[in-house]
Amino acid sequence: MPQPLRIAVTPGDGIGPEVVAEAINCLERLRKKHQLPLEWTRFPWPSHAWHEQHGEVMPADALEQLAHYDAILLGALGDPGPADDPERYLLSDSVSLAPLLDMRKGFDQWVCERPARLLPGARQYLADDRARDIDMLVIRENSEGEYVGQGGRLRQGTEHEVATQMEVFTRRGTERIIRYGFEQARLRAETRRAEGRQREFRSHHGQVAESQVCIITKRNALRYWGDMYTEVFEDVARDYPDVATHHELIDAACMKFVQAPWAFDVVVASNLQGDILTDLAAVLSGGMGVAPSCNLNPDNPDMPSMFEPTHGSAPDIAGQGLADPTAMLFTAARMLEWLGRREPLLARAGQELFDAVAADLAENGNQRRDTRAIGDSVLARLG
Repeated sequence: MPQPLRIAVTPGDGIGPEVVAEAINCLERLRKKHQLPLEWTRFPWPSHAWHEQHGEVMPADALEQLAHYDAILLGALGDPGPADDPERYLLSDSVSLAPLLDMRKGFDQWVCERPARLLPGARQYLADDRARDIDMLVIRENSEGEYVGQGGRLRQGTEHEVATQMEVFTRRGTERIIRYGFEQARLRAETRRAEGRQREFRSHHGQVAESQVCIITKRNALRYWGDMYTEVFEDVARDYPDVATHHELIDAACMKFVQAPWAFDVVVASNLQGDILTDLAAVLSGGMGVAPSCNLNPDNPDMPSMFEPTHGSAPDIAGQGLADPTAMLFTAARMLEWLGRREPLLARAGQELFDAVAADLAENGNQRRDTRAIGDSVLARLG
């Protein structure tokens, strides 16, 4: 058997431990069934509980510890609630969510990739029947831009306070995220062609293609990085004449995501704007409860990528066994698929898990079930 690939499991806060437990059950079933070269270690941090005990969300050497793993499976971070408990241990979002940014930056997870496809059984929020054809991939630049964390507060707490928040965009970071978008567009077109479900996209220049990349900016107001994004996009597009191109301003893109989301294929956006669009795309594809998310470093296989569902810690239902683990299970499937680049057996297991979760959603998506019931249903499908 090849050397096992290692997963760092970080359940986090709120419903995180509950949905992660169901994912681990499925991974264990698949490992035994297929003799997968896979092992995992559970960490009690980052979390509110760890901060309450140690005065920090995670140890100072957390990244050094995690660097020895091939992937990180994260449950959720944030206020663990319950909100009606006046004695609850409450941290600000800037503290409780800081580990996300630390891991993304520390491991150069420069791609945040969130697929948005309306699967059978998922809730359709848009009345238009064409919404059933939603199938897009939103790619968010994950390492720089609006979330670099540079800035500060001067004369804090006084009437003369000044807060600055810097945005930093590099041509290298811009080029690699845009090129990644074009590569994914080609791969998606190949997959659709093999499945007999081709799509057609037309660019402003009249070009018709089987795939499309739409770049998002706010270049009319944020001209410097917006113009650089546009220029790099045009340069990179010359290497992909088979892919249609499109540009939208962020406000118009939000509107068109609701008006005609079926018109998009691959969408590439900056850190903040991609953050907004990925959440909107998640709702259009059935809601946060079914939406996976990946933080990837495609360049360096020695750096762990991180996998987390799109939803938060849901403190209002935490500890009650009511959380839907579907998004977490889809996320675990994406993690196996990613690890399958190094061990094909894991990719096949990831597809098996995805198919099992999708089948459960198709059959039972209109029913209200508790966490364990959903997990057990998926386990039964795994055999």
